Amino acid sequence: MSIRRARPEDLPSLAARLGQRRYFADRLDRQRRRRGVLLTAWQGDVVVGDVYLWLEEAEEPEIQAHLPGTPLLTHLEVHSDLRRKGVGTRLIRAAERLLAGRGYRDVALAVVVGNVDVERLYTRLGFQEWPHGHVKCYASSDGNGHRAAEICTVLVKDLTG
Repeated sequence: MSIRRARPEDLPSLAARLGQRRYFADRLDRQRRRRGVLLTAWQGDVVVGDVYLWLEEAEEPEIQAHLPGTPLLTHLEVHSDLRRKGVGTRLIRAAERLLAGRGYRDVALAVVVGNVDVERLYTRLGFQEWPHGHVKCYASSDGNGHRAAEICTVLVKDLTG
């Protein structure tokens, strides 16, 4: 398996294998404008997962206030055929190396309250819950511009250690 930045020509593969064509088109455009990085995992020429590194100011006021300038890991996704086989962990580790290499000291992410398995994964990888309570986060658009609000736990990891 290899992990690399997504390329514009990857859009058809991403959409065919993982769905969400508009989402990936948007993230590729943000990457082009240096607002983030879309990392993708591949087995040969088949995309098997992705994670987006949000480098813009956080949308959530609480995260803006408590973690200004901190990048966010968003949209970790692994194709259903390969879940629980280390793909997500490898994507997260690659993201952490990329961010640390760019001089970032911390990384954060949000997990929907009650998503115990995902929160357990991040805790195992060294993320810790922040002390500022839950945050209202917004899921990706449904394609019509509507975004669902979710209550999330924010987890943070120190990249300097």
